[in-house]
Formats: sequence, C-alpha cells, structure tokens
Amino acid sequence: MAATGLSADPKEYRTRLDEQEDAQIDLWVAELMRDVAKRRGVLRVVEDLKRATGLSDQEIERVFASGGGPAAVVGRDAHGRLMIPAVALHALVPGLRAKPGDGRVGLIDYLVENFEEIVYV
Repeated sequence: MAATGLSADPKEYRTRLDEQEDAQIDLWVAELMRDVAKRRGVLRVVEDLKRATGLSDQEIERVFASGGGPAAVVGRDAHGRLMIPAVALHALVPGLRAKPGDGRVGLIDYLVENFEEIVYV
C-alpha cells in the first residue's frame, strides 16, 4: 500500500503522502478534483480547496490563472459562489505550485481533507 499512498485513516494517509513525489501528488489532486466534480459538483471542489489551502475566492482566481486557466471562464453562480468549469479545474494544481510558499502543503491538505471521498471512489 505504501507505494500508492493509500492507508486506512487520514493520519497515516498524510504520512504516506509526504513520502510521494510532487508529480504523483499533482496527478492525484487533479484526478480527485475531476472525480468530485463529477459526483458532487464543482462548487464542492472549490469550497474544499479553499478550506484546505486557506485561500479566498480572489486568491483561487489568481491561482487558477497562474496555473494556465483562462481567467475569462471564472464566474459566479446565482448565489455568488465562485465557479470554474469542471474541465479546467486541473489548472488549479500548477497554480498552487506557482504560488509563493509551499503549494505542496495545500495540495496534500486537499487530499487529506477529502480522504473520505477517496475511500468512497
């Protein structure tokens, strides 16, 4: 199991994720965003990412654009919540990596925060 980063609980999962290479973390985050968006919606992905990284809507927009996401596609739903097209969520991963500080921590926090989602899939 250690080679996949999987485990029985979130604490062990975080420990195993810390041992993984950046490319593997990035791949898992992008895949998880896609899967959660399909099952639970884009709003869930954005809210979970904001909670895991501590970023505001404006910061998420900047991260998205710096990761190669087209700024023109970012919008708001009828309730004013930040929306990003599901097919472009992957741009958040390189955007977090490009952000000053340690983007890896935010990406791992996102994976751990969604441990139950991963176990479900």
